[in-house]
Amino acid sequence: MILGKQDIASEFGKKGTVTDISLYDRKESDIIKTWVIPNGFPEKIQPLLQSINLAEFVIFFVDKLDKFTGEQIIALDSLKKENGILTHSFEVDETKLESMIKGTVIEKYRKVDPDKVKEEIDKIEPIFKEGPPEMVVDHCFDVKGVGTVILGKVTADKIKQYDNLKLYPQNSDVLIKSIQMHDDPVSESFCPARVGLAVKGVKPDDVGRGDIISQEGAVLVNSNVELEFTKSPFYKNEILEGQMCLVSVGLQIKAAKFTSIRPLQLVFEKPIAYHTGDIAVILKPESTTIRILGSGSIK
Repeated sequence: MILGKQDIASEFGKKGTVTDISLYDRKESDIIKTWVIPNGFPEKIQPLLQSINLAEFVIFFVDKLDKFTGEQIIALDSLKKENGILTHSFEVDETKLESMIKGTVIEKYRKVDPDKVKEEIDKIEPIFKEGPPEMVVDHCFDVKGVGTVILGKVTADKIKQYDNLKLYPQNSDVLIKSIQMHDDPVSESFCPARVGLAVKGVKPDDVGRGDIISQEGAVLVNSNVELEFTKSPFYKNEILEGQMCLVSVGLQIKAAKFTSIRPLQLVFEKPIAYHTGDIAVILKPESTTIRILGSGSIK
């Protein structure tokens, strides 16, 4: 993914899907690289969390030091995104930037000059994750003559044509009719590829961003969760029982209420799909200062 100076994405790939997150891709021999940018940020905080959750690797090009740069640093640190490249424009005070990233995962990023970013990108290798086949949904729509098409990232193992899987949290049966990668039909697609699936069993209105396609029983679904929570030191207001908030889990952003503060427990308005240990980030989009309250793994 690309953060900070987002317009450099066009140098690395061809623009594809565009909503509040935009995706660019480039095919090199048998490898397809996809870049995601949260173009709905900073107006909204939600696309930032969703884009980071989609990413395996981060290119953070800092072109100014403001509260939104701080928000991106906090978001990356909250989601423990340790693999990345850090660069900055010549106008940015390097000493001040160093102090902003001190103690965060961004300290581990490779620091490169702006003209060396592409060279570093070419060294990136895909990271395969084992486990039950799984895909997270980022977009869904109806295509005339095809039916429901789901776009997303294979997050574990591989998805194969004619697989019978489940869509969570709805627990709906889904048959994979066909698979496309970079507009080419394929019979299977491996993690961490981004793919398009033509499916049978659900309509576009049944599918939301952040839904998970996997085997039966491989994904947890619940409306009540408990977190190993750490409050952000930059959020100065109190968190109170009964307060409402938004919660980012994977690509899902859902409304919830605090039912307990110690331990921190939440009840969601609608069930979420998750795995034990997934990181939940608590958001207050209407906050005029920091919009990230804190985060924690789901018990």
